[in-house]
Amino acid sequence: MSKLSGGMAQASPNASYHQSYGDGGAASPASTGSTTGFGSQSGVMEAIKKLVYVYLTRYAEEQQDVALLSISTFQRALKDPNQLIRASALRVLSSIRVTMIVPIMMLAIRDSAVDMSAFVRKTAAHAIPKLYSLDPDQKDELVNIIEKLLGDRTTLVVGSAVCPERIELIHKNFRKLCNLLVDVEEWGQVVIIGMLTRYARTQFLDPNAGDELDEFEESSRDFYASSEEEDRKKTSSNQEGAKKRSRPKMDPDHRLLFRSTKPLLQSRNASVVMATAQLYHHTAPKAEVQVVAKALIRLLRSHKEIQAVVLNCIASMTSTKTRNNMFEPHLRNFFVRSSDPTHIKILKLEIITNLANAGNIGIILREFQSYITSQDKFCIAATIQAIGRCASTIDEVTDTCLNGLVHLLSNRDQAVVAESVVVIKKLLQSQTGDHKEIITHMAKLVDSIQVPAARAAIVWVLGEYCERVPKIAPDVLRKMAKSFVNETPEVKTQTLNLALKLCLTNPGQTKLIAQYVFNLARYDQNYDIRDRARFMRVFVFPPPGHETNKLLLNAKNIFLATKPPPVTESKFKDREVYQLGSLSHFLNIRANGYQDLPSFPDVAPDSSLRNVEPIKVPNPWEKSLDKLKKKSTFYSESDGESGTSDSSSSSSGNNSSESSSSEDESDHGDASTRTLKQAIPATTIVNGESKKAPKKDEEEMESSSESSDESSSSESSSSEDETYPSARGNRPAVAQSNLDLLLDLSEAPPASGTPMLTPSIGGFLSPSNAPNAKTLSESISEAEVNFYPTKSHQLLSKMSTGGLQVSYRFTRSSLLYSSCMCNVELTLSNLGDAELIDVKIGAKQMAPGMSLKEFPGIASMDPGQTAVVNVGIDFNDTTQGAKFSLVASGRCFQVTLNPIMGELVKPVSMPEGLFNLEQGKLKGMNETETKVTLPEANANLETIKKKIFEGVNVAQVPSSEDDTLKFVAKTLSAQVLVLIRAKFNPEGNHLRLNFNCEKIVVGSMLGKELKVALEST
Repeated sequence: MSKLSGGMAQASPNASYHQSYGDGGAASPASTGSTTGFGSQSGVMEAIKKLVYVYLTRYAEEQQDVALLSISTFQRALKDPNQLIRASALRVLSSIRVTMIVPIMMLAIRDSAVDMSAFVRKTAAHAIPKLYSLDPDQKDELVNIIEKLLGDRTTLVVGSAVCPERIELIHKNFRKLCNLLVDVEEWGQVVIIGMLTRYARTQFLDPNAGDELDEFEESSRDFYASSEEEDRKKTSSNQEGAKKRSRPKMDPDHRLLFRSTKPLLQSRNASVVMATAQLYHHTAPKAEVQVVAKALIRLLRSHKEIQAVVLNCIASMTSTKTRNNMFEPHLRNFFVRSSDPTHIKILKLEIITNLANAGNIGIILREFQSYITSQDKFCIAATIQAIGRCASTIDEVTDTCLNGLVHLLSNRDQAVVAESVVVIKKLLQSQTGDHKEIITHMAKLVDSIQVPAARAAIVWVLGEYCERVPKIAPDVLRKMAKSFVNETPEVKTQTLNLALKLCLTNPGQTKLIAQYVFNLARYDQNYDIRDRARFMRVFVFPPPGHETNKLLLNAKNIFLATKPPPVTESKFKDREVYQLGSLSHFLNIRANGYQDLPSFPDVAPDSSLRNVEPIKVPNPWEKSLDKLKKKSTFYSESDGESGTSDSSSSSSGNNSSESSSSEDESDHGDASTRTLKQAIPATTIVNGESKKAPKKDEEEMESSSESSDESSSSESSSSEDETYPSARGNRPAVAQSNLDLLLDLSEAPPASGTPMLTPSIGGFLSPSNAPNAKTLSESISEAEVNFYPTKSHQLLSKMSTGGLQVSYRFTRSSLLYSSCMCNVELTLSNLGDAELIDVKIGAKQMAPGMSLKEFPGIASMDPGQTAVVNVGIDFNDTTQGAKFSLVASGRCFQVTLNPIMGELVKPVSMPEGLFNLEQGKLKGMNETETKVTLPEANANLETIKKKIFEGVNVAQVPSSEDDTLKFVAKTLSAQVLVLIRAKFNPEGNHLRLNFNCEKIVVGSMLGKELKVALEST
């Protein structure tokens, strides 16, 4: 002991003093005897004791023989009145790793587990794994101690006693853990939530089990519709199948878990928020996972290290279509800042690309433009790759993105050019078309670009499409042959491929050059290049006697076969196999010690295991009370019961008796609550008036009040929330608190007229500047409609409704309700034998930003009757269909009204000078070009003008060019200009259409629609 005490000078007293206050990072209660200073002799001795214990904790394992001399001192200290001394003695005793003292450690842990101080009981929980690692044979007795500690009602102890791998110990403590979770210290919350996640995956059914079947049924609903009789049979069978496959009701304990953990999404500790988010992600229904979005967005304002983990998790969640919709409203929170580190920028770009769709692609592409001008090379490369992914997944902007990437080939920065070449190569594989100009442009870069990946991509493209550029490809092979010796292995490999393909397609011009290239490769230092040259040479220069070999005869089919396009998907898609937020998930590799999440069970386990029966404690006063009852009838039965409960509570001297007493009291409380609910009708207050709740709600309240002892209060509050939804809906709006304003992170998108302050790079993705409002208001005015369409489209067939048939027509007339809405005429016909009553629009499932103004309901429709009504739809300038239901005679029919982009604009008039000025502003990716080869019947300006008026609701602008027509319109929703320029070339009947609009999708879709209209006769 003296030797160890003599080494105290090696440790820092102040640091050791503070370290003695906890174990595992948790704070311990203050001791009144040790915090009053060193003025008294007792205070000095207690302080020295604690410092000595800290020293022993650090060095006992190194000097075990000397530490054994102090065992008797620790045993006496375990009875010390100061709780810190008792806890420190147990901590030091459990740190001495000598097998000889295992019985002493077991006795100390057993006594400390029932200590009056919660801090000592917490230390006993931390000592259990130390003893188990020293002697695993003590496992059974240690499990019994853990079971007692789990029954503790102190949050300080419960957070340390949780055993994540022993599910059978958690059953009867599950509800208590859920109710105490909010009050447990933060790091204990992380451990408990992780344990509850695995518990939920093994004890509850999958809440999303029926989603895949529902999606399949919805997609194939109209596949087999052939006759009215089959439709009726299909509807009845679908209803029967839906009943059989009805999703099982969620277990009340499963619901309790989500209700108890939801407040932790507002925790100040990022680890607690992440643990709660992964709990919802892995165990909650899809509709309820939405609540974690704002909490994760809030963490993005934290440190860079936390941002990286959170963004990694969000990128994984958005890689699947079922999860990315909950982050779409928060798109702007993922925009890259110049102060972000490179790895944060790349993660944000990944998320933005995952969230891209036809509705927000315009905003995203304008944002990508500013990223390309940054100084971060890795960010530029990731941005170009993101543009390529958007082009391959969103058809409306594929051509526009491809043209923009071609513009980047003229950039001064070789890194930008190189990455653009690689992305263009992938896009060319997935696009059908000639693309001769793009291939020629790429071939010209061979002399200037030096990045190996880009040079290899250019040579591969020329080899793959050598038949489209028969004069350019041989010249590129000549240049590559001159520099073959100095090229990198990947460029040499593609040069060999180019030589082989040119020999197969154009042997006259390239055979000698190819032979020279193969001879160089034959003696290359890289063994892979030598092997490839030896393998390929046989197909071009076969040895004598092997000219008729089948492989050689089919060389073209082998090397010039059409390759499947590369699949562009998120690199985070395969991380779903790992638990969200874990180290394995972050690194995308299985770390040592990682345990897979268990799968949901097919059959729900017995939930009665979580029911806790109260322990009845014998009452020593029971006989005396019986005698008093016989002598006098003054005491009522209820008084006797309360006296029994109180006496049992007061007579209990340990934790188990206290918990049993409280459970008995909760039983009486539940009984009294149940009696009151049966006697008093349930009421709710709506706008200051008291209304009686329906009988069904009363039954739900009764069933919820019969829940278990541990979760009775939580269940009752849940039943109130679920019983009175109307009361919440009719309450007056309450002013938001500071906390609500802090958590409301959604940002409203800017108005369409607001200019985007992003730099321009040679016109690529250049945003339009805000025009002068006064000039526009004076020069632009509404114009008359030149053509009113008469063609109608079928919306609902009588075969699927049993008589009701609906068609729709775009009228191109203004709507009094709103100028942003498109006026659509619906023609409803009753082609059945029965009368239709109460025909109206039912539920609306509109995309964000879209709205619908329904028509007044039709009371009845006789057989053969037709009714014409009008509806207004704001499509938000997108091509997404308006989804809603039509109701007739109580039956509901889901329909989707798909818009035509030409009908989502209105004509305006402007002078030619202003037209040219606005067109000059809308260049780069705001311009879309479409080439049309006209049939002979349409090869004149009058017919072209007529076809354009029929396809698009535009007005003509006077043109000073004889062979050019100009048209202008505005979109209905955002009121942005749409400029169309049609230049006709009589030689070959070629027509070139240029569309200029801030909204990139609008120009792209108009080009496709007009091309179809102009090519038809």
